[in-house]
Amino acid sequence: MTIREMQEEILRLKKEKDICVLAHSYVAHEIIEVADFTGDSFQLSVLAEKAKQKTVLMCGVRFMAETVKILSPDKKVVLVSPVAGCPMAEQMDKQLITQIKKEYPDYTVVAYINTTAELKTVCDVCVTSSSAVKIVSRIDNDKILFIPDCNLGAYVAEQLPEKTFKLLHGGCPIHARMSKRDVERARSLYPNALLLVHPECVPEVVKEADFVGSTSAIMNFAKQSDKKEFIIGTEISIAEHLQYECPEKSFYPLSKELICTNMKSTTLADLYNAVNGRGGEEIELDSDTIRDAKKCIDKMLEYGG
Repeated sequence: MTIREMQEEILRLKKEKDICVLAHSYVAHEIIEVADFTGDSFQLSVLAEKAKQKTVLMCGVRFMAETVKILSPDKKVVLVSPVAGCPMAEQMDKQLITQIKKEYPDYTVVAYINTTAELKTVCDVCVTSSSAVKIVSRIDNDKILFIPDCNLGAYVAEQLPEKTFKLLHGGCPIHARMSKRDVERARSLYPNALLLVHPECVPEVVKEADFVGSTSAIMNFAKQSDKKEFIIGTEISIAEHLQYECPEKSFYPLSKELICTNMKSTTLADLYNAVNGRGGEEIELDSDTIRDAKKCIDKMLEYGG
């Protein structure tokens, strides 16, 4: 079976079985071509909640599928690749943060969306990379315990010097690999290109950027810009997707090391098997976890996230 034949069968089966397919922006292009929605993790969860289908297949990683289930508890949610985890989301657990909260009782615990459902149950407010600065600025408390990504936390702290931040040593190992040396190398190769980076990158890289933003923000900036060349400082697939969408422009990954193996674990064949009911893992969360994890998401929405 060719890629095109497999794609056509996926399109036929998802319509026949009333299935909604979500694809995070970091997955392969051939999956994005057959998805109902593509985007950042929380954006996908909101779109899934509004979708009419009762079965949702997540082409992404586990915490994303969990967030879909939190917002749509009555829907069947399937993680297409059961092995697709997120090292950042798995770095900290409920027990650790519960203990740290006792040490910093007067701090508001702000959780990046890239956390497990269980960890969200002991957090006060959730944020996305695009909403973090706005949400934290609107929190009444000036003391913030930001988890798990210390790089995103440092970026938010830089924007909000009036607040006091406690950061833990955590984050995305893929984005954290990038250094100022990578920036210098890329700029020497592509001197006319703008550098667009994700705030999960280390501060020394963020400071060198022409634009800092979420995955969707990076893509939108590149598509709307009148510039023709861009160095992309996030997962390597984004440069590929942008090249498809803007063939008249040029996109260069900041480094060949910007590859998320967890995202790449989801293949078109995995999605084909999942729509056929032969693969994937249904996400099951108990009602208490859904209720308690949703509180910090609701608080984010209350603050305008």
